[in-house]
Amino acid sequence: MRTPYHPDRDQMDLVTILAALSDPTRLAIVLQLSEMGEEACSSIDHAPKTSLSYHYAKLREAGVTRTRIEGTQRFISLRRDDLEARFPGLLDSVVTNARRDGGLKTRAFPAEIR
Repeated sequence: MRTPYHPDRDQMDLVTILAALSDPTRLAIVLQLSEMGEEACSSIDHAPKTSLSYHYAKLREAGVTRTRIEGTQRFISLRRDDLEARFPGLLDSVVTNARRDGGLKTRAFPAEIR
């Protein structure tokens, strides 16, 4: 099985990260991971399975998440240490503001984060 691509810390680009976090589905995934820690990809259900693969790849390729393969399962986690080292306070700020933002209720976010 092929190892998924993860950018090195010094390859992480702010514009790419912000673009990945700008999508409501991907932001919902990040919020869930920030609360739960590492999760099996199959346990996250913010979109149809076919589009989740796309969203996981966008987050991983931007450097926001790391995918670990164990047997037939894939586990996803936030690259909190790498993001903090490269862009101090970014992830915490995004998560805090997304939770606090009253506009979350008007956007197309899953009910569990409203």
